[in-house]
Amino acid sequence: MSELKVKDKEIVVPGEVLAEGMDYLPSYGVFREQDKIIAMHLGLISISGRVIKLIPLSGRYIPKRDDVILGKIADIGFSGWRVDIGWAFEANLGLKDATSEFIEKRADLTQYYNYGDIIVAQISHISGSKIIDLSMKGPGLRKLKGGKIIEISPSKVPRVIGKQGSMVTLIKEKTNCKIIVGQNGKIWISGVNSESESLATNAIYKIEQESHLDGLTDRIKEFLEKGEKNGV
Repeated sequence: MSELKVKDKEIVVPGEVLAEGMDYLPSYGVFREQDKIIAMHLGLISISGRVIKLIPLSGRYIPKRDDVILGKIADIGFSGWRVDIGWAFEANLGLKDATSEFIEKRADLTQYYNYGDIIVAQISHISGSKIIDLSMKGPGLRKLKGGKIIEISPSKVPRVIGKQGSMVTLIKEKTNCKIIVGQNGKIWISGVNSESESLATNAIYKIEQESHLDGLTDRIKEFLEKGEKNGV
């Protein structure tokens, strides 16, 4: 006889038994051991019919093809740039994928991207865990100027973005900030002043901390409106 041992949106720890019997199906973040379904991470349970999924509450970024990420130029070579994207290995940005301009051999590559520059790029190819290729050819992919970079857990990125971009749009409108959210958990914020950037930053951190609670959108809206009234 099958038995579900947890409730939807309940927080569980690694190794916790979520269900017994063969009526339930394991999905992302859980695994089956004989007739038991067990949690792999600290996370939030999502139950849809017979399918049990685990949404991690923490964890490092795992690169995926087509992800739009924020990265920092870490090294410059003859054939392109090496980019820190928050993964164990740096990603590659080759000359042909870096710009639509023709780059001559032995050109000074720092005139395009220099050490420490922050870029918005897209993962174009992955081979194993060590070879990750980036592209700068696409809408919105560019070098960023000014603003500030903050970091959150990559697992919380969907909540910061919201359904069809609703949450990040709310923050942009209430703070008058430009915001770019990378799938690797790095977020660029550029506002008219430091106060507006701080309000946007605090709203994003609040989402990260309270993403598992109900009524998140209403709480964030109230938080932002309170900040507006205080003159931000």
